[in-house]
Amino acid sequence: MTTSDSRRWWVLGALVVILLAVGLDLTALNVALPTLSAQLNAGTSALQWIVASYTLVSATLLIPTGLIGDRYGRKKTLLTGVAVFLLGSLVATLVSGPAGLITARTLMGVGSAAITTLAMSVLLVVFPPEERPKALGAWAAASFLGLPLGPIIGGYLLDHFWWGSIFLINIPVSAVALLLGLILIPESRSSSAPRPDFAGLLLSTGGLVALVYGTIQEDEYGWSSPGVWGVLAAGAIALAAFVTWTRRVAHPLIDLRLFADRRFTGGTVPATLLTFAMFGVLFVVPQYFQAVLGTTPLGSGLRLLPLIGGLIASSRLGAPLVKRIGPRRTIVTGGLLVTAGFVLGATTTTGSGYGLAATWLTIAGLGMGLMLPASMNAAMGALSAEQAGVGSAVLMTIRLVGGAFGAAVLGSVLSSGYRGRVDVTGLPPAAAEAARGKVGGGLAVAERLHDPRLLHSARAAFTHGMDLTLLAGAGTMVVAALLAVILLPRRGADEPAGNGQSAHEYVSA
Repeated sequence: MTTSDSRRWWVLGALVVILLAVGLDLTALNVALPTLSAQLNAGTSALQWIVASYTLVSATLLIPTGLIGDRYGRKKTLLTGVAVFLLGSLVATLVSGPAGLITARTLMGVGSAAITTLAMSVLLVVFPPEERPKALGAWAAASFLGLPLGPIIGGYLLDHFWWGSIFLINIPVSAVALLLGLILIPESRSSSAPRPDFAGLLLSTGGLVALVYGTIQEDEYGWSSPGVWGVLAAGAIALAAFVTWTRRVAHPLIDLRLFADRRFTGGTVPATLLTFAMFGVLFVVPQYFQAVLGTTPLGSGLRLLPLIGGLIASSRLGAPLVKRIGPRRTIVTGGLLVTAGFVLGATTTTGSGYGLAATWLTIAGLGMGLMLPASMNAAMGALSAEQAGVGSAVLMTIRLVGGAFGAAVLGSVLSSGYRGRVDVTGLPPAAAEAARGKVGGGLAVAERLHDPRLLHSARAAFTHGMDLTLLAGAGTMVVAALLAVILLPRRGADEPAGNGQSAHEYVSA
């Protein structure tokens, strides 16, 4: 089923616009975290939820929204997703506290899942095979542009307008995409699509939310609290039940048989661990730039460009390198580069200013750009043409879940490193508690009291927490490299099966 030539390119334009808005929103939020912390009185736990709520919901709904679109109508599901994303963006501009923003981000995550999944399905329906490469290239370009433009645009808006402006920009873009979609996109559905596995969805989402919640709450209550380990145990039980259910149901949410192939597992695990580390570092580094180095939000966004530039530049080298030395060695090389970058950042951050920060960010970005395409290529190369669609959806889902846990776990490492290291000598008890117990608390108290000694101590505590975060990320990358060595076959046995890997599958962070 295809539409007329002129109409389908208008359809592509509408899809690219909304995909760009989704990509910009995800990366722009990173530079806004310090502003949200100050203006919404949001602690590290609230900031972690602001990030994780969007990512976790989007990840767990990728596969179900695809199945719903196939069964009940792709246009209907896609435009519903656009409308929900628009609604979430509108709510985000109106709220005045962390809880309201977390709710808005959850709505945006629901919309993002439908947009990300169904935009691809609509492209495949609208465009004939000979024109699909050009359309997919535009899809990939929209994903790529969100990486560098998000922090810059977000930083500019925060420098000149109030914090809600980073979400306000989504509203006209979503409205235009919704209008064009209503007019131009044809309806389509699959006559053989199975009923979505809603029981599996509830078990997997409940389990993942519980695990993230327990990890974030550890920062406030500690591991000994029943409210922490009890929730973590409940999450683990729910996920175990999900695995059991998946093995018995006729049409499971995720086909666990995909993981029987070592190439798929050996590519999926490093890609997920890399996303875990990447989201965690992007959660912490913009806060360091603004809280410790004293940059503006726009300056913070610009200072992230070495990481993003390194990732984009080296991703172009990934395919030739995979052909020459194979995915296994390419993943290990990329993982070691990321590790070296993180270790350099952890050992040179204090008092080093931005110069060395730009260096370690570039090194880490170069490693990410090598590792991610090679990992995706290894995983997708294990799949037949019939498995490519569901395999890519599973891979993207697991990666985004890893990203949600990255912000939660590494954000908690930051809090653990900060907690108790601020010198509160001479402060009133209430001020001392505020300065010592919450990341950024000492900075806020120091600014309120105009206390240079306290400000220096809080910045040093934050830097210590960030160093621990980078070392944890480096350890994660070492594990990723080791698992690639263990799981992936040696050179000669690890070539792709033939279906290859489209760029769009690995450009989005």
